[in-house]
Amino acid sequence: MASSSMSSRSSGGLWTAEQNKAFERALAVFDQDTPDRWHNVARAVGGKTPEEVKRHYDLLVEDIKYIESGQVPFPKYRTSSGNGNMGERMKNLRLH
Repeated sequence: MASSSMSSRSSGGLWTAEQNKAFERALAVFDQDTPDRWHNVARAVGGKTPEEVKRHYDLLVEDIKYIESGQVPFPKYRTSSGNGNMGERMKNLRLH
């Protein structure tokens, strides 16, 4: 199974929620055609090297591939009154 970039693990150590949010924003600003993309993303995130942000991105892409291919099981949600079967509803959602 993929390493969990979403849980903030990467070769660069732990990522804070703020760094992850800055990472997401930077990816939206600096697309794949941006010269020195990873340098710019690292500067926007703060406290990470270009190599660390590239690795974080690679882990995210890997996680998405696992999710889209159905290799990540849906969590077993407990049902409570008024919720219905949330697990079944989640299975019907698509990422596309």
